[in-house]
Amino acid sequence: MIDERDRLAARFEDHRTHLKAVAYRMLGSLSEADDAVQETWLRLNRADAGEIDNLGGWLTTVVSRICLDLLRGRAARPEADALERIPDPLLAPADGLDPEQEALLAGEVGLALQVVLEQLTPAERLAYVLHDVFAMPFEQVADVIERSPAATRQLASRARRRVRAEAPSPDADLSAQREVVDAFFAAAREGDFDALVAVLDPQIVLRAGDQRGTGVVRGATTVAGRALTFSRLAPHVIPALVNGAVGVVVAPHGRAVSMMAFTVAGGRVVAIDAIADPPRLAALGAVAAVR
Repeated sequence: MIDERDRLAARFEDHRTHLKAVAYRMLGSLSEADDAVQETWLRLNRADAGEIDNLGGWLTTVVSRICLDLLRGRAARPEADALERIPDPLLAPADGLDPEQEALLAGEVGLALQVVLEQLTPAERLAYVLHDVFAMPFEQVADVIERSPAATRQLASRARRRVRAEAPSPDADLSAQREVVDAFFAAAREGDFDALVAVLDPQIVLRAGDQRGTGVVRGATTVAGRALTFSRLAPHVIPALVNGAVGVVVAPHGRAVSMMAFTVAGGRVVAIDAIADPPRLAALGAVAAVR
């Protein structure tokens, strides 16, 4: 006979994917998202489940508060700026995401959005994620972040403006995105500077992260010059999806040395987010994920 604990565990599992999607959007870390979900389960075990009328809402509130505490802890560390990192990417083969990855993305596409979320205050990030991504009413979001509904609306509005300004939505057609990215690598292989500049938006932003932190380069000519510097790696790219948009894993001799996420909007590359951290990529299963 199934006892109450088993029944509660089964009900929790029904919500696990949603909770991880919330936590990933909040934290930008797959491992921390898993930890937040596990802590939510532990808190449910300590609670009187019989007194919980809306289990899904209760769990979402709890995981959000856990994430808020983690974000505030990050912001309080003096080394936070120096250790700024590009968030964990969701890597998948070029032919499509698996169902769990689709659920984790919650309908939002592109790693550039996750990068911008990293730059928000903890309260702004929660207000935007819970309301704009997961459609939680402002009154409930306000309860999570302990602000008034009016203040919560303002937080979400500020976050929304920044997202719209700094995280353009990728073109909807993945095949068209891929054509642009293929042209980028073809120009890099051939050392064709003018062809590289032609596929880049004049205001393109390149963010490149490694074990030391994240550097930012802006402008088509500067980014094109940087691409030529690493043109020797162009033959080793494996097409991939990165957070549902076009990207690549660079893997000479089967060892992932970098990952590049491209935001293609209006037929040009407007952002590139790159991780050149082999141990981190190995932990994320970069090569296995795209083969």
